[in-house]
Amino acid sequence: MINYTEKIPNNVDLGRDRVLQRALEHWQPAYMGWWYDMGPNETHNYEVYLRTAISVEPDGWAQFGYVKMPDYRWGIFLQPRDEKREVNFGIHKGQTAWQEVPGEYRSTLRRVIVTQGDTEPASVEQQRMLGASCPSMYDLRNIFQVNVEEGRHLWAMVYLLHRYFGRDGREEAESLLARRSGDADNPRILGAFNEPTPDWLAFYMFTFFTDRDGKFQLCALAESGFDPLARTCRFMLTEEAHHMFVGETGVGRIIQRTCEVMKENKVEDPSDVRALGVIDLQTIQKYLNFHYSVTLDLYGSDVSSNAANYYTSGLKGRFRETKLEDDHVLADAEYPVSEVVSGKIVTKNVPALTALNERLRDDYIDEIADGVSRWQRVIDNAGVPFRLTLPHKGFHRAIGNFAGHFVSPNGEVLSEEAWKNHEFDWLPNPKDYAYVQSLMSGRVVELGKFANWIAPPARGINSQPLNFEYVRFN
Repeated sequence: MINYTEKIPNNVDLGRDRVLQRALEHWQPAYMGWWYDMGPNETHNYEVYLRTAISVEPDGWAQFGYVKMPDYRWGIFLQPRDEKREVNFGIHKGQTAWQEVPGEYRSTLRRVIVTQGDTEPASVEQQRMLGASCPSMYDLRNIFQVNVEEGRHLWAMVYLLHRYFGRDGREEAESLLARRSGDADNPRILGAFNEPTPDWLAFYMFTFFTDRDGKFQLCALAESGFDPLARTCRFMLTEEAHHMFVGETGVGRIIQRTCEVMKENKVEDPSDVRALGVIDLQTIQKYLNFHYSVTLDLYGSDVSSNAANYYTSGLKGRFRETKLEDDHVLADAEYPVSEVVSGKIVTKNVPALTALNERLRDDYIDEIADGVSRWQRVIDNAGVPFRLTLPHKGFHRAIGNFAGHFVSPNGEVLSEEAWKNHEFDWLPNPKDYAYVQSLMSGRVVELGKFANWIAPPARGINSQPLNFEYVRFN
């Protein structure tokens, strides 16, 4: 018997729901088996200075202290219920928000929750070997924090499946632990979550680009007329912010260190930069191009009847839905979508209802561009003549209107042959990956020390100094 107050902090009254208790008693050992098999490698006895959520209150959602990761308290938290909350969009606009799953939307809602839930353990699997090559104890602690919170987000989705979807939900929850990132026979649902994360530059890019997709998807689901889903996602967003912080500052620190070395040694040629043991800016641009393009595919097809149905049904809204000034029904609205016609990229207006994926992707691109601008300021402040750029949204796409076309980073439609001739000018090639991997030759865990290829952060975690013992190896 699990002590639900101790083992699973929650604000959903787990202790009173015997059916839900029995379901979780069956699932929890399977989850722990997955964690021991697929969680951070060889870390089960480490004591890590982690943030743990024990309530949704300001003084409860971020409790810091040492904990062994298998003993982490993966809690289940929903934002407090607003009794007056309504469905804010679609054909049910103005109705009281649903506390139970509407029967006609049961299978659709389950699919939405499973797809979101599947991303959470996938990223843990992608990152499980990176601790062996961490650039500092500070960074090691940060990846472990990301890992346990992705695990908690899985618990959040599994709670919804168990609580609201009966036997179907229990089977789906078990399948979330059965799939594996990159597995040929039973892969994760979304393509980006089957890509390897072979090094720390890839990890920081992933947490900047792909975790930010998670933010935008959670924001859209946080508008749902199904109130338990909306409240679950709102709390998850408080933790997702840290993951994006890790990514943005991680890439920024790599850029900072590269620029410092370039200026100190008066070098600009990538081979000269690499000879000094840092990552050249051209390689950083290639990683950016790759992670950005595969993340854009996560938003799905530019024109989508499924997205229209989710919105019309009140299941998934737009980014910051309630702050948008329109009728929130979109029956007559239009939205611009691009496609390739006769070798040229053209833009046309389509019904806004069918272009909701594209709108969410565009909202994401706006925020990504701001983050890349902040990286560019690091380069500019160092006086290095190099510009980071976001490639055209059609570059290297496998889903949607640009799938099957060969679009250059500046938006030119090319022949397959011409694109292949330049592919490794734009995307990391095997030598690029091998060079970055060569820098990951072992972990740096001496207190206050950082690998040569990355600058220290501006400050430590929770006001601790940079030479704080964030991980105890016991």
